[in-house]
Amino acid sequence: MDRHLIRAVVYWLAGHWVSGAGFMAAALLALAPLLAQVLEPPLLLVFLHGPVYMLHQIEEHAGDRFRRFVNTRLLHDPDGLTVAAVLVVNLPLVWGVNLAALYAAVLCGPAAGLVAPYAMIVNAVIHLAAALRLRSYNPGLVTALLLFLPLGLATLAAVGMQAGIAAHLGGLALAVLLHALIVVHVARRLRGRRATAK
Repeated sequence: MDRHLIRAVVYWLAGHWVSGAGFMAAALLALAPLLAQVLEPPLLLVFLHGPVYMLHQIEEHAGDRFRRFVNTRLLHDPDGLTVAAVLVVNLPLVWGVNLAALYAAVLCGPAAGLVAPYAMIVNAVIHLAAALRLRSYNPGLVTALLLFLPLGLATLAAVGMQAGIAAHLGGLALAVLLHALIVVHVARRLRGRRATAK
């Protein structure tokens, strides 16, 4: 694909994906009462992870706030976390994982979707740890605490130990791995940029 076309698509997505997330969250949440009539509570809770994550993304990424915060306060590099990386993490990765978790939960049972609540809880813990370390607000903190923790914990409680310890450990491990891959990518990029600058 032409590099100019790729840049144009990335530029367009960067300017519109957060507002798109808001509209999608509203539409999906409007479906929730209807879905509550046909889905068991654990499946409905897994479904809710998608739109709730989108609400979090609005707080986190409106105005490119999270990327600028990370680059300024944590990485001390104006381009350490790129626009493209933010798009990849939030669109195919976050939305894709939540959608895959929902399909897995519906097709194989709620235990198969445990990566969704564990990813939310891990994300919330990271936001809280950053707030405590920096003694300041970070973009996404409010929704992480007020939405992620309650929904994540409610989903774990609804699925319960009927899922088995292996399913819980698998969901937690996958959630931690997803967040670790993001950190590794950013660290490798920073090392490369610093090596090039020497």
